[in-house]
Amino acid sequence: MYILWILRHDGPLRFGALKRYLGSISSKVLTQRLRMLEREGMIYRVQKPTIPPEVTYGLTSHGQELGNALDSLESIARHWQERESEETRLQVS
Repeated sequence: MYILWILRHDGPLRFGALKRYLGSISSKVLTQRLRMLEREGMIYRVQKPTIPPEVTYGLTSHGQELGNALDSLESIARHWQERESEETRLQVS
């Protein structure tokens, strides 16, 4: 989900940029996730024949259709985070 959200807001992106967004994910796991999303038709992959290869990922039309759902999940997550921060602040006081 997070990969799709990143590509919705900041994509298309190269592999290295996606890896930086995701922090501690290994290259192997990221590659597996990207391949799965590509197989499912959610993202596309463009490789330019350079040395080293320049690979870019972006959302397909199917991936873009998830935009509203991803935005709703983001809104819920931010609400929960704000509520948790408020509860923590009240406990400390």
